[in-house]
Amino acid sequence: MDIEQLLEKASNYIKESDLKRIKEAYEFADQAHYGQVRKSGEPYILHPLAVADILVNMQMDTTSIIAALLHDVVEDTTVSLDTVKEKFGPTCAMIVDGLTKLEKIKFKSKEEHQNENYRKMFVAMAQDIRVILIKLADRLHNMRTLKHQSEEAQRRIADETLEIFCPIAHRLGISAIKWEMEDIALRYLNPQQYYRIVNLMQKKRTEREQYINDVISTVREKLQEMGIDGDISGRPKHIYSIYKKMTVRNKQFNEIYDLLALRIIVDNIKDCYATLGIIHTLWKPMPGRFKDYIAMPKPNMYQSLHTTVIGPKGEPLEVQIRTYEMHRTSEYGVAAHWAYKEGTNTPSGMYDDKMHFIREILELQNEAQDAQEFVESLKMDFFADLVFVFTPKGEVIEPPAGSVPLDFAYRIHTEVGNRTIGAKVNGRIVPLDHKLKTGDIVEILTSKHSYGPSQDWIKIAQSSHARTKIRQWFKKEKREENVLKGRDWIERGAEAAQLRPAGADEGRRNARGCAEVQFQRSRRYAVCGRLRRNYRRADRHPSYREDTEGSGRGTAGAAADERSEGNEVGFHG
Repeated sequence: MDIEQLLEKASNYIKESDLKRIKEAYEFADQAHYGQVRKSGEPYILHPLAVADILVNMQMDTTSIIAALLHDVVEDTTVSLDTVKEKFGPTCAMIVDGLTKLEKIKFKSKEEHQNENYRKMFVAMAQDIRVILIKLADRLHNMRTLKHQSEEAQRRIADETLEIFCPIAHRLGISAIKWEMEDIALRYLNPQQYYRIVNLMQKKRTEREQYINDVISTVREKLQEMGIDGDISGRPKHIYSIYKKMTVRNKQFNEIYDLLALRIIVDNIKDCYATLGIIHTLWKPMPGRFKDYIAMPKPNMYQSLHTTVIGPKGEPLEVQIRTYEMHRTSEYGVAAHWAYKEGTNTPSGMYDDKMHFIREILELQNEAQDAQEFVESLKMDFFADLVFVFTPKGEVIEPPAGSVPLDFAYRIHTEVGNRTIGAKVNGRIVPLDHKLKTGDIVEILTSKHSYGPSQDWIKIAQSSHARTKIRQWFKKEKREENVLKGRDWIERGAEAAQLRPAGADEGRRNARGCAEVQFQRSRRYAVCGRLRRNYRRADRHPSYREDTEGSGRGTAGAAADERSEGNEVGFHG
């Protein structure tokens, strides 16, 4: 790959004036990296060029491609960020800065250094998603050239890729990058299992290909009879996904159904369901193996119909049916909806609706005490497997796998979690440590008379988000009490050291009286705050019911209770 080939490929969707800007960025980067080589012995400029090529395949915008070409100039050369800003604009400079590691700060350990780099990258990602898209392309090319690293570095980089970058690609819906990185990582982390699966797949490859070709001919004929145009192909199976099913689910190679898989891409949603009917007419569907991700998309925007049927010769056959737009989204995720308007930084509506988890990452970063806690919370709450549970109103909530009703409650709203007294799952009362499963309908019971969280809840809650909110409650609620205790301890210490001034008894009584007044005032403010929050969010999350005296109350009742509570402590108007 050279710059001319890159520009020719990009010319399919980028205008001529922007192609000139891309070439200018390449020439600038080429000059900055002059004389530098990678461990493979190749000129360094080939790396940013390869990263830019991956982004062109995803049809990313001009700024992304320019930033990809420049992503290492500040970190690895004498070029300053101000120079990048001056030549290529503030947006490009901000993206490059988000991709630049922290090198001028001294850290206690390599782990602390790496965690701070992650933290910086995620904060930049919350400002502009293109930061992480370029980072994923950068990591993919580094994985492709991993053979030039030492064995220790290979395992460290492969492990880091599986822990951090593959889950990010999954959450963003970029399966084309995720699958390739997973397969390469497995090759370096567990080469024995990797090559064993490869050999098992190769043994019956010719037989499987003939089987799929026969199925494609049958389906194509039926679609033509119904007047449906479709692109039919065998779906490639990825080695890492087979490995996970064999290890995590304890299955044998011949027990994995989707080794034989068919993908059908049609023009519109109506044709998707019509095609599903044709498939189920041709072959008998297997019970419990149908999933409608069109009506219920995954959080990463993935949409498709999945079904498994007993195909010819009694072999299980998995079929995926989707539109062309859905297929592009399944391959490139958020990048497929990267629709920046000319001269603005306004992404498409679908991007804005679906990428709420980025804002949650930013909130998590603000709550974490240090970079290590932030990265551990990311791994636990955002990069772990998810379960999909429902509120009584049908809203989908996606807590991490292993979550309990308390985690669900705090995902709805902090105040809901703090006032929880019980939970129902699928209409039955369950303990607060009940493990939630995909498909559960969860109802949280709350009460205005609740004393708030229990210390035991920190052990029960499974998500770092819920545990953080519980700790914050205890820290806030005990502040006034701790002020009084601290004052007493100081005065007693002063008395023991004979430092008590004249009139201290009266001052102590006055101070305690003032502290009590301050406590009541703080309580009124807290009630006002809860009341305002309830009014703002009462209609946003109608998924819990207020249980004040053993009977259900709605959110309007909750707001009324807050008004009465405010009056009890002296809040009027």
